[in-house]
Amino acid sequence: MRFQRILKLVATAFLGFSATLASAEAEPLAKQLFGAKSLPAATRPAAHGFYSKGCFAGGVAIAPDGPNWQAMRLSRNRRWGHPVMISVLEKLSREAAQDGWRGLLVGDISQPRGGPMLTGHASHQIGLDADIWFTEMPAKRMTVADRERISAISMLKKGSLYVDDKKWTKGHEAVLRRAASYPEVERLLVHPGIKKKLCDTVRGDRSWLNKVRPYWGHHYHFHVRIGCPAGSPGCEPQNPPPRSEGCDDTLAWWFTDEPWKPAKGPAKPKARDVMTMAALPSACRAVLAAPDPVSEVAVTVTGAGGVPQAATAELPVLGYQAESPASILSAMPSASVPRPSNRPAFQ
Repeated sequence: MRFQRILKLVATAFLGFSATLASAEAEPLAKQLFGAKSLPAATRPAAHGFYSKGCFAGGVAIAPDGPNWQAMRLSRNRRWGHPVMISVLEKLSREAAQDGWRGLLVGDISQPRGGPMLTGHASHQIGLDADIWFTEMPAKRMTVADRERISAISMLKKGSLYVDDKKWTKGHEAVLRRAASYPEVERLLVHPGIKKKLCDTVRGDRSWLNKVRPYWGHHYHFHVRIGCPAGSPGCEPQNPPPRSEGCDDTLAWWFTDEPWKPAKGPAKPKARDVMTMAALPSACRAVLAAPDPVSEVAVTVTGAGGVPQAATAELPVLGYQAESPASILSAMPSASVPRPSNRPAFQ
């Protein structure tokens, strides 16, 4: 009798576990749901959640072509962002051109409604992140095929953590300085070697260097991150960067072997590959369920030669107007450097 009771308890526990497992397997991944959306949520612009765990509504797309930018990898449909983000990029393209930078090559911003992506980035989920190539915009307008085929150029010496002086120019410094000057911009993520190059060469005002944060990758492009915009109470801000220039032990740590050691134990799945809607802010369910825009509004001011003077963007009807006119480890110095105390994800 006691044995039968034990068997019954084991069977009940097994059935409960199986039901839980089946339920988890039945729940679709958030990346599949957001990746299937080709247009933004036609509601008031708002960012929900954190940069690596959230979504956004009321997004707009930067135009494939502007007077001082060209959008890359158009097939990905990742040129969407919160209107403030798009405005910042347009402004940067114009003012960087005044500094002598011919124009921006704009990489990934976000999916139409944000959320985790099918491939690639951990962040870029709330419409407040954008990648800008370190390659200057060419004089000619590239074809769609060119934008899929052409690759960005690494700023590093081959097999090294350090910048190749044959590739680095004052223009690279100028475009980063300009981006950092905007109050909306909270961080610029770059490879540690690029941060070191700036620390070694920037003269005059260096206060903006605190926004330039070293991070893995980011030697082909730099990552622009803006803060939570007005009208987004559900947006979770990141801690502000330190006030110091960051040209100290927190940078030196990147030139030890510790940041580049392989992770111990079995590889963990990436968050985007296991994240379901339960992990995201509840507002993201409403973002997914929101209707597509009733119409696509083109905001275009055409100048001489038919070149757009403002963004041509697919806009929800919200009254928003686009703003007008060899081994790495062997290259490292041996040093005993303390681990940075301020080493959160996203630096």
